[in-house]
Amino acid sequence: MKIKSSNNFLAGILIALAGAILFSTKAIFVKLAYRDTHVDAVTLLAWRMIFSLPFFVSAAFVSSSKNDNTKFTNKQWLYIAFIGCLGYYISSLLDFLGLQYVTAGIERLILFAYPTLVLLMSAVIFKVKINPLQWGAVSITYVGLAIAFFGEVDFQSHQSKNFLLGSLLIFICAFTYAAYIVGSGRLIPKVGASKFNSYAMSFASMGVLAHFFIFSNASLWGLPFEVYLYSLLMAIFSTVIPSYLVTASINKIGSGNVAIVGSVGPVSTLFLANIFLQETVTIWQVMGTILILIGVLIIGKQK
Repeated sequence: MKIKSSNNFLAGILIALAGAILFSTKAIFVKLAYRDTHVDAVTLLAWRMIFSLPFFVSAAFVSSSKNDNTKFTNKQWLYIAFIGCLGYYISSLLDFLGLQYVTAGIERLILFAYPTLVLLMSAVIFKVKINPLQWGAVSITYVGLAIAFFGEVDFQSHQSKNFLLGSLLIFICAFTYAAYIVGSGRLIPKVGASKFNSYAMSFASMGVLAHFFIFSNASLWGLPFEVYLYSLLMAIFSTVIPSYLVTASINKIGSGNVAIVGSVGPVSTLFLANIFLQETVTIWQVMGTILILIGVLIIGKQK
């Protein structure tokens, strides 16, 4: 029994690791699309969701067809639609807009502040007490973020305003994603992680497409081949597969362990960006990454 339990835990770790690395490739595909084409953020995001939507709708249908399916109440339908759009429509839009101005490595470092935001939101909204060690972890995380941030920006350059704008957009993205995590944590135990993920992502996809058709004057057709290729790859490898890998790993080893394994995300992004985008890995990024990982690991280990 111990061997079986040990193997199950190891499998959960490997699944979580694969999910974290695949999630981190999203920024790489976005930056490649911006580098190789003149596609705008809203159009690129729309195609990502167009390719993703059939997978999530199919998974939602399968999960709702099971014998042990728990039907949503009207209130839950509205809640899932809202929280899904907040976490993967609003957050993704802000992320894609921000990536126009900052590197993939900096994007992932800023985004990875979200566990500290989850902690602070839980304290404010649900009155969860933050202990001194957690406050120390929050401080370490933001010191690391500041080191990486100020090591990247050149305040004498005319580009600095765009960098600051991109960083702000991605930090707001981290805030909205943290709100999604806090909000989803209240409903997932009631309806199931896989079913929640399928419906939340379906609503988010429809929100993105509604945004495109209402606010964008661009066409989805006649775009360079690279736009469709990167969008398809992003949908499959950076959206659909990792979302279910993370769900499966949570089921095996728990959300706390998954959060700790997810710390590999910023590191993998730095190296992937160096390989595929020729982004320079600076000593400031390395120092900032180490501090951010320490802070997140401390928070992840807290009960």
